[in-house]
Amino acid sequence: MDFETANGKRYSACSVALTVVRNDQIVDEFYSLIKPDTPFFWRNTKIHGIHTQDVADAPDFPTLWPHIAPLFQRDRLIVAHNAMFDISVLRQSLQHYNLQTPQYLALDTVRTSRKFYPEFTNHKLNTICEKLNIQLQHHHNALDDSRACANILLSEAKKFGIEQLKPFVKVVA
Repeated sequence: MDFETANGKRYSACSVALTVVRNDQIVDEFYSLIKPDTPFFWRNTKIHGIHTQDVADAPDFPTLWPHIAPLFQRDRLIVAHNAMFDISVLRQSLQHYNLQTPQYLALDTVRTSRKFYPEFTNHKLNTICEKLNIQLQHHHNALDDSRACANILLSEAKKFGIEQLKPFVKVVA
């Protein structure tokens, strides 16, 4: 999962992507722009390249949520790189729009990467991808970031095993 935000407000999601993995393979992807109800801040736009006019015809978060909500179930694992950010964007967006917050499992590939690759100079998404030879076309494009995160998890699972990843799984409610 990856979100981009329009400004410093965590409920200002302006894009979301989900990459679905089953049986150690990417089997589906979802990407959408989101029309936030708060204005864009130039710094955020500079990072992800999304402008107000890009989201003019995009759905707002309450319209989009029913399409992705089925993926957030108590037995499903949601993975993000720097998951605290993405989980807080989801949580605050749900609260902002008075939508029910689901319970689901989460894993942060920043944390797993710190554990498995302490020798790396940093654990930013682009650094991890470069070191593991994982393609990351456009950093801060939600779909590319989500796909890269999925590939980091698959790489770590293959190299270190599922049992080594289990302690990083947390329940989010």
